[in-house]
Amino acid sequence: MHIAIASDHAGRSLKLEIRALLESMGHTVTDFGTDTDEAADLPDYVLPATLAVAKGEADRGIFVDGVGYGSAMIANKLRGIFAAVCQDSFCAELARSHSDTNVLCLGGKLIGSAIALEIVRVWMTTEWLGTSEPKYARRVQKVVDLDNLYTASF
Repeated sequence: MHIAIASDHAGRSLKLEIRALLESMGHTVTDFGTDTDEAADLPDYVLPATLAVAKGEADRGIFVDGVGYGSAMIANKLRGIFAAVCQDSFCAELARSHSDTNVLCLGGKLIGSAIALEIVRVWMTTEWLGTSEPKYARRVQKVVDLDNLYTASF
């Protein structure tokens, strides 16, 4: 898979660890920045990465900021993006298996790298259950319908 990653200054070091993990798993990665620990405005990096996912230039996105919520707020503004903040591997598994999320947001100030890397591993390897369990397909389709009605296109 091709993964778009982005961060602000608070998530940069964790983002680099995540990039290394993804590459070791055989994925290709485009890093949209930031590349410095200087204060950075999150939308400058998360928006271009989100657009890459929304346009199909990347299969999924992983964004890291201080707590994860800023990235999710930005990402979820665009049609076709379903971003979740996960702080443990159980949430990551459910975000994929039940909700078919395509963007994972993490808080670099909240979780350590060992937990974050496990969250990424689980999220990247968990399949959506909607292809085998109709209730998940039905529920996700309702969210997709809302997305199509109310979310901005690019």
